[in-house]
Amino acid sequence: MIIDNVSIYVKAGDGGNGCVAFHREKYISHGGPDGGDGGNGGNIILEVAPGDNTLLKYKYKHKFVAQNGDNGQNSKFHGKTADDMILPVPEGTVVKDKKTGKVIIDMSDCKRFVLCRGGRGGWGNQHFATPTRQIPRFAKSGITGEEREVILELKMLADVGLVGMPNAGKSSILSIISDAKPKIADYHFTTLSPNLGVVRTGEGTGFVAADIPGLIEGASEGAGLGHEFLRHIDRCRLIIHVVDISCFEGNNPVNDLKIIDEELSKYSEELGKRPQIVVANKSDILDEQLFDREEFENYVKSLGRQLIYVSAATGENIDKMIKLADENLKKLPPIKIYETEYDITQLPIQSTSHDTVIRNENGVYVIEGDWLYKVMGSVNFDDHESLMYFQRVLKNSGVIDALIEKGAKDGDTVSIYDFKFDFIR
Repeated sequence: MIIDNVSIYVKAGDGGNGCVAFHREKYISHGGPDGGDGGNGGNIILEVAPGDNTLLKYKYKHKFVAQNGDNGQNSKFHGKTADDMILPVPEGTVVKDKKTGKVIIDMSDCKRFVLCRGGRGGWGNQHFATPTRQIPRFAKSGITGEEREVILELKMLADVGLVGMPNAGKSSILSIISDAKPKIADYHFTTLSPNLGVVRTGEGTGFVAADIPGLIEGASEGAGLGHEFLRHIDRCRLIIHVVDISCFEGNNPVNDLKIIDEELSKYSEELGKRPQIVVANKSDILDEQLFDREEFENYVKSLGRQLIYVSAATGENIDKMIKLADENLKKLPPIKIYETEYDITQLPIQSTSHDTVIRNENGVYVIEGDWLYKVMGSVNFDDHESLMYFQRVLKNSGVIDALIEKGAKDGDTVSIYDFKFDFIR
């Protein structure tokens, strides 16, 4: 079973908090601050998994959270940096931001990519010692790791895409020209998922072909099976359009061509203009009374496409078809790689690290925010210098200005997670 489009939530680990500690040792009465730094949170990293051709592992699990960094300790011991979380994806997976739909990265070069960066660990109180502040009783909290929702969309890396109506013979052709072993049977929709095969054209040379499940009229709008797999033709440099010319099922080869072309164009205007070779299959059982050869050839000629008659059953002209496809590929540009549509550092991160809620409850200004709660965990409210540090955080983060905008005046009560104080501008 192929799963080629999933939505997942990813979050990097938070940085560990810095430690507030003072050196204690026999015969040393004033050891000074020695709180260690917190460790960095783990990153979320995407990595290409060789041989994978499905996103099945993400069908049932949609949430991935990396470990947090450990808190700093006394004796200047740093907290442990958390391990990165590696998410394997098939080669050719396009990662998009779920909110905007824009491309973040195309995993087609087998390089690792950091999707979410872990938060940095906070400084221990050893960093805040100065000649005038020799016993700092506060440390810095770790930074929250990045988080976002993304869409993983698999677009297979194939040079050639075999398309056509159901039962036109695409799977049979792929099984002959490559080592692929697709399911083959004499009924519609035998192929339920795309199949890939490597076609050898010489010593160390060849191309990759993909057999796309049969398309029908309305496929671009969700009819049949084709809609789910049209994305896999996006990268194909050349399309081999397989047409059943036996006419045993009452089909009209010209109409079959028109239907598939229309569905390709509806899905993507660019895809509709992709170079094509028309492969007239089942020539060994061709009934000249049913098949209007002149009409068919004139129509293909009007499209400016090359035409070749083959038989997947007998192997007739299959070698010529491979040679023709190879000649065309040598003239075409390389497989399309989707460019990143914005800098990863500029992505909308869903972390609430600076989201602040201020509301007036019976004359008391209540302030809430995950980042504030984390900062308060590293503040010693019994220490004057630590309180001054907390005041600077509120001012620099814009909380004080936000209180003024809400109408706070001198003497009003402000409550931040049960810590209350009188507001003074």
